[in-house]
Amino acid sequence: MAEKEYKRFSQFYPFYLREHQNPICRRLHFVGSFLILLTLTYIFFTGQWRYFIILPFLGYGFAWVGHFFFEHNRPATFTYPFYSFLGDWVMFKDMLTGKIKF
Repeated sequence: MAEKEYKRFSQFYPFYLREHQNPICRRLHFVGSFLILLTLTYIFFTGQWRYFIILPFLGYGFAWVGHFFFEHNRPATFTYPFYSFLGDWVMFKDMLTGKIKF
């Protein structure tokens, strides 16, 4: 079955949210994103640029554990890398503001 092609992020985001219905999966995404922000802050204030290498492991590591062990689906990153990246941060913001249940 062919994947749907999304022309705009506004079309993609509802699909993205359907792929993140399990609360543990969403929380793992949140933790990974939060750790990225903490690590970036640390890098900025200390100049420890070598820690940039761990950023993908923090973000994708937590998210993929959520998908493979709790959501039981294939991460959208494999098919829609850019929209999925945006979706992570929009979902992070929506969880932080209470728009999406944490």
